[in-house]
Amino acid sequence: MSIPVQNALSAAEKVASLASVATAPNGLHFAAWGETRLAHSEMERLVGSVPATLAPALIKRCYYFVPLVIHEGERTDVAPSFSVDLSDRAICHRNVTMGNVEGVFLSTRLVEDRFGLSFEFLINVAHNFVDAVGVPGSFAELVWSQAQAGVRGETSQDAWETRRRAMDPAVGASGEPLPTDERARKNFEESAFSDSLAIYMLSLALDFDYHDLREREYPLLAAPALAERLRAVAGLFPPNIGYEFQILYRRKGQ
Repeated sequence: MSIPVQNALSAAEKVASLASVATAPNGLHFAAWGETRLAHSEMERLVGSVPATLAPALIKRCYYFVPLVIHEGERTDVAPSFSVDLSDRAICHRNVTMGNVEGVFLSTRLVEDRFGLSFEFLINVAHNFVDAVGVPGSFAELVWSQAQAGVRGETSQDAWETRRRAMDPAVGASGEPLPTDERARKNFEESAFSDSLAIYMLSLALDFDYHDLREREYPLLAAPALAERLRAVAGLFPPNIGYEFQILYRRKGQ
């Protein structure tokens, strides 16, 4: 008798107890469970792209690479393999608090390419770092100066919208100009830094074209402005041994 797919689901907490957690040379904790279709060497390379200087802020996080993550109601489950029905219910990632550890469960089978999975993992790492530490002051000053200079585009929808809200002129009831919306500015700086940190780490993990990050809802940040942000991030968090940071404005043969 066949067992219904639903019965194959396991609670995220159970998966965490069964998975063998490893610690990468950079200090990050990670594990794989189920039919991820992600070679261990690829996973090690991806996790290793996170600069070691970020690890102290992520010490209480563990990243679980699993086939599919399903969150419904108050429960987070993990599927041991892929199915079309379950993929329709799955989400890209889910954070689950387990005692003193925050487990970040990532669906490896919702995307078909290494680029998509890598960026999903690294944007989570970037957000987790910002949640723990915040935005370096030097980077906040840089992106705000770019916004004030009217640099074209942004790195994500969130960064675009929060920048717009922070930069929109506001006036009081009597027509006098109001101070900058500091909450929107803070949100913009956090979004811009998370995006830039993730893009920087992605460039360490694999070779990709910046325009692969383009979305239709907002104009992509001008390349020179992004390069300035990435160099600032690289100065704060140098690459680990075996990884190289490089910006090429034009590929050979183009």
